[in-house]
Formats: sequence, C-alpha cells, structure tokens
Amino acid sequence: MDWLIWIGTVLSIIGLGGLLWCIVEALRARRSGLDDAGLRTRLQRLVAWNMAALLLSMLGLAIVVVGIFLS
Repeated sequence: MDWLIWIGTVLSIIGLGGLLWCIVEALRARRSGLDDAGLRTRLQRLVAWNMAALLLSMLGLAIVVVGIFLS
C-alpha cells in the first residue's frame, strides 16, 4: 500500500500549493488598490479556490492515513 501513501502525499502537496497560491493572490488583491466592491468580488472568487485547495489537501492526508493503516 505504499502507492496509496505516495498518491496521498502528492495530493496534499498540490493542495498546499493551492493554499499558498491563494495567500499570494489575496495579498496581490489587497495591494492592487481596488475599491471595496471590487476587492470583495475578487476575494469571494478566491474563497472558492481556497476551499477547493483545502479539500484536496485534507483528502490527500486522509489517503495517507488510510495507506499507513493498510500497510
């Protein structure tokens, strides 16, 4: 079941990369000088990406745990 651990690790790393990307994009949005409504809409779109990255990372960690239990 080592392959299950590796698949979970890759998914977790991709999810972590997505979370870091969301942080960078949020900082760029704050520095862009948008008005309140524009900043709000940009960050609302970013929240969906943030939740997807968090879900992917959590799913990867769950797969790692299952792989460890089955090994």
